[in-house]
Amino acid sequence: MKTSRRSFLATSAVAATAFSVFPGLTVTGKTIPHLPASRMKLSFEPFNLALKHQFTLSGSSRSTTPVMLIKIDYEGITGYGEASMPPYLGESHQTASEFLAQVDLTQFNSPFLIEEVRDYLEQLAPGNPAAKASIDIALHDLTGKLMGQPWHKIWGLDPGKTPNTSFTIGIDTPEVVKAKTREASAYKILKVKLGRDNDREMIQAVRFISQVPIGVDVNQGWTDRDKALELIFWLKEQGVILIEQPMPKDRIEDNAWLTERSPLPIYGDEAIQHLPDVVRFQGVYHGINIKLMKCGGMSEAFLMAQTAKSLGMKVMFGCMTETSCAISAAAQLSPMAETADLDGNLLITNDPFTGVEIKNGKIALNDFPGIGVKKIV
Repeated sequence: MKTSRRSFLATSAVAATAFSVFPGLTVTGKTIPHLPASRMKLSFEPFNLALKHQFTLSGSSRSTTPVMLIKIDYEGITGYGEASMPPYLGESHQTASEFLAQVDLTQFNSPFLIEEVRDYLEQLAPGNPAAKASIDIALHDLTGKLMGQPWHKIWGLDPGKTPNTSFTIGIDTPEVVKAKTREASAYKILKVKLGRDNDREMIQAVRFISQVPIGVDVNQGWTDRDKALELIFWLKEQGVILIEQPMPKDRIEDNAWLTERSPLPIYGDEAIQHLPDVVRFQGVYHGINIKLMKCGGMSEAFLMAQTAKSLGMKVMFGCMTETSCAISAAAQLSPMAETADLDGNLLITNDPFTGVEIKNGKIALNDFPGIGVKKIV
């Protein structure tokens, strides 16, 4: 995986300059001098996100989500990062604390050495993608602040091309689904969780209240491909516009069979973790759902989006339940996508950050340097 990532960096002048500091380097009109020989300081604290509603997927349900909030201090400037760890993904406050406690950033004399830090983290311990993502996000926030620019500008992305974000409605009773749909009246796309035995009931409850387009996320919940295809044709008639991860990720042939026959675009989610997966699953899915907590951060996500687009695949940026920190980080990349599901901060009651906003259903990037967030708690 390291070779693939480095080969992409070598062919991207914008990305390459983002990871190294050279004398007189100019990024979007701002000259960066030599940085002093200083050291970065990493600190972290556990935090629990309180959900506005019980959140139910095809295989789990929860009312809180553990996250780890981190910061990296360097020369009086702080970069913020976050690891969101829904329990079903296997990371926790304990695993993140154990991993982050091993991380020694004092060996790097520049926060711009993001790729070297990523290599170091991969060698330090396997797994821990969310914990690794938190460091990657914080480094991007820090370096963006040092350059005085938001990352969408550093990457040369047009903030006017951000997509609408969907608003997620978890599996619930018809009355609760109707209430959630009413609350989501400001959004132009709804994302409905399916994958249990009440899929049609879920869609009908939404349609009782709203006629906006719907994307559905099955979270690997369908097991019979013939029944799945039949349901997809029905969903299309109900105004559904896309399907996420219809069948278990290890049933590659079945997912490819559905993709070949589906009247709706099918996106891989749980199956698409890192850069090599994009090429591996070309033809198995029409598109990919990129999440920072899966792939390990912004730099990998940028390369995954580039690769998918070069292969003719659709791109979505998604999220876990997250604060405005991680959501704003992913939003920096959103002009690269056809669609987005960046609503994790909208589903919680105790967001400690302000950042990206949703205006008339659309992701609205700001000009704050770095990832575009400010700490408020």
